[in-house]
Amino acid sequence: MRARLKSARVFSHEALGEDHPVRVVDAFIDALELKTLGFNVEPEATGRPGYHPATMLKIYLYGYLNQIQSSRRLERECGRNVELMWLTGQLAPDFKTIADFRRDNGPAIRDVCRRFVALCRNMHLLDDTTVAIDGSKFKAVNNREKNFTSERLKKRVQSIKEAVDRYLAELDRADRQVEAGGVPVPERKISAIKDRIEGYKEKLQTLAALEAKLEASGENQISLTDPDARAMTSQSHSAYTVGYNVQCAVDTTNHLIVAHEVTNAGSDRSQLANTAAQAKAALHADELEAVADRGYFKGEEILACEQTGVTVTLPKPQTSGAKSDGRFGKQDFVYRPTDDVYICPAGEKLKYYFTAEENGQRMRRYWTNACRTCSIKAQCTTGPQRRITRWEHEHVVEAVQKRLDHNPQAMRVRRETVEHPFATLKMRMGATHFLCKTLPKVATEMALCVLGYNLTRVINIVGVTALIEAIEA
Repeated sequence: MRARLKSARVFSHEALGEDHPVRVVDAFIDALELKTLGFNVEPEATGRPGYHPATMLKIYLYGYLNQIQSSRRLERECGRNVELMWLTGQLAPDFKTIADFRRDNGPAIRDVCRRFVALCRNMHLLDDTTVAIDGSKFKAVNNREKNFTSERLKKRVQSIKEAVDRYLAELDRADRQVEAGGVPVPERKISAIKDRIEGYKEKLQTLAALEAKLEASGENQISLTDPDARAMTSQSHSAYTVGYNVQCAVDTTNHLIVAHEVTNAGSDRSQLANTAAQAKAALHADELEAVADRGYFKGEEILACEQTGVTVTLPKPQTSGAKSDGRFGKQDFVYRPTDDVYICPAGEKLKYYFTAEENGQRMRRYWTNACRTCSIKAQCTTGPQRRITRWEHEHVVEAVQKRLDHNPQAMRVRRETVEHPFATLKMRMGATHFLCKTLPKVATEMALCVLGYNLTRVINIVGVTALIEAIEA
């Protein structure tokens, strides 16, 4: 009897302080319309009722808020963690139930993350309509040794064949040793060499099957553990990561993650318009300013942003072959829109001649015949004449450069805004990053990570009491 009374006192409403962060988790989940979000809140007609989605959400949100992402670790914490026991009313689901809830409610969980962003907007924490956009590579549950491209498969096959040849040569050497000196090689050594050869032959058969599967899929690589994971390189280090590319749009004032997207595309070049559109929708803004790095520079993406009311600022990558060879680059030619001509460094006018289509883009061609007699031709071109190509929507790209020239601190703001959330997320997720497999499940896991980050950030900004009051309002 005393034990029961003591337990009731420990887990009463006053067990935790009024400003304890776990109260925010409790208040936020209780305020959600779970049925509207897509959770099944109606118990089955027969059998033992399952755990309520609110209880499972509280477990997960608490876990991702406190760096406890594993379902097995969450099961243990439900039985020994005072905060979690208070939050769940001493309910303790097993790890399979916890894991299945995350697997079966992916879209609804992602909507919960969006609901918290809406709450931040209602609290006027997202009044600034400027975001920084960036992507980062997160590791998947797939070892690098279990990711293959066609080239890596060929190298692995060649390496195994060379190993087989070495062992066959060792067997021949053993036979010659017996014939020449009459000294037999230990049978255990011969048996071990033969076993290794057989093992390598089995690996060759496995690799041949993988190569056939890769060709049939039409993909350029294949991952054995997580089929959706891809090998991706990063500018920050030379080694490649097998994982996912997470795109984030972060508010430049309070550094809250406004929108995010998980992709398995290794490049950021085609992600700008989609990420910016999601951020604009999340902020309910008519106009949005977005800052990104040079990895997002792509004319079609910039144009798509411009057409949807997103003003982009980002630097143009220096990919000019002429510039790298010490000659004049395209930026050294000044475009005069009134006359539709380019002025070269020698003062000559390059006029428009014709329009051609390249990779789905309409490109205008400009040149002048004065190149043959130009005194600085060697600094400009190695051909008969220097030709300039202009995209039909080049004015959009030029406007981006002008904005960057007028705001040279934009790249610094971008770096200080968006790099910190990525570092925090990776620190919380640990060395392995994602625990789930396949893109839909990884997207759900990322939504929980982002929700935990945003919740921590808002608590640090306004405090527990003010956040709970905003939730209840």
